Amino acid sequence: MPSPGRAPRPTAPRPEVDLARWSLMAQFALFGVLGTSWMSRLPSIRSELGLSAGQLGSLLVVGGAGTLLAVLVTGAVVARFGSRRTLAAATAGNVAGFGVLALATATGSIPLFAVGACVNGMCGALTNIPINISAAGVERAVGRAILPHFHAAFSVGAALGALVGAGFAWSGAHVAVQLVVVTAAVTLVRALLVVPATMLAPAHGRPATLGADARRGSGARAALAAWREPRTLLIGLVLLAASLSEGSAGTWLALAVVDGFAAREAVGAVAYGTFVASMTVVRFAGTGLIDRYGRVAVLRVSGLSALAGLLLFGLAPALVLAWVGVVLWGCGAALANPIAISAASDEPLHAAPRVSVATSFSTMSMLAAPPLLGLLADEVGVRSALLVICGAVVLSLAVAGQVRRPQDAPVASTARW
Repeated sequence: MPSPGRAPRPTAPRPEVDLARWSLMAQFALFGVLGTSWMSRLPSIRSELGLSAGQLGSLLVVGGAGTLLAVLVTGAVVARFGSRRTLAAATAGNVAGFGVLALATATGSIPLFAVGACVNGMCGALTNIPINISAAGVERAVGRAILPHFHAAFSVGAALGALVGAGFAWSGAHVAVQLVVVTAAVTLVRALLVVPATMLAPAHGRPATLGADARRGSGARAALAAWREPRTLLIGLVLLAASLSEGSAGTWLALAVVDGFAAREAVGAVAYGTFVASMTVVRFAGTGLIDRYGRVAVLRVSGLSALAGLLLFGLAPALVLAWVGVVLWGCGAALANPIAISAASDEPLHAAPRVSVATSFSTMSMLAAPPLLGLLADEVGVRSALLVICGAVVLSLAVAGQVRRPQDAPVASTARW
């Protein structure tokens, strides 16, 4: 018999686990490609729509609003319909969303662009939560921490998406052409991988013994109940800090290098590339540290690394020292997100609503941080404005103990696949 608090070894055979694992890795990477490839063409989009940079930024908030709207209900959706159906619907929804964006850029229609951005924002949440829940299920089946690998795959996909966008821009292709071609290619592969990627996820978030009416009601109740769980809310704060740290680097790091050190634009781009590379390496290599030292210790060390990196980057008198800060910051930002997602998914039957609630904090950060940091940057400079992130990192350090696995939650098997 298994020891108290431990789940028996998973019954899924190794080939099935491997297929689910690598299918999910591809789903994460394709999610990164899809999101970044079109964002890398924002200068062209701005020109096609005839907007200023500030107006375009305000328009992009519509996408964030769509994400926030969807993330508030995705937990209940997954609990009712399961990860597979939700992911399939999101994949189809992205086809519609990017199709509208292509039409908007081809015709210069701002209202159509807002609709497309909102639809894609909603589909982003409907994709993000099911694939993270499925990845947590694969992690339990494998028996060791591998969730950071999936997030590393997303980072690799995002970098590839930026290259794809650069290639289309270099060729002189209209952004609408890129949107159609990339969406079609990515959607074909995503659709083929929906079933294998979710084969270890439950068909729905409630036990099969419940009737359909009971599952509908219990899914909605579970989604609401998760908002009243202190541990879930505190894990959300960890995700908020992680999103603020990683997202602000993507938005402001290159500009901070250019403005703060009078560097060329290419140097700023390489600085952000250094951040992404540091983060990706740690996501691939850091899983062994989680297995050996536990989530809490790794999260705390990660927070201290991010804190040191942010302080060094914001206060260093020379670019070479600031570059060391970029590396420390990227290393520290790597594991907080996957650790928090894994912690929210500890109990499979409650994973969907808890991941949905925790993820909503990162979505709020994505919505609020860019304009607030922008206003602060106008007053004190971009480098100094980024020091505000230190406060969120300190908060994450204070609640790091919440990612510890509850004693009554099932743990992964000891199998090393």
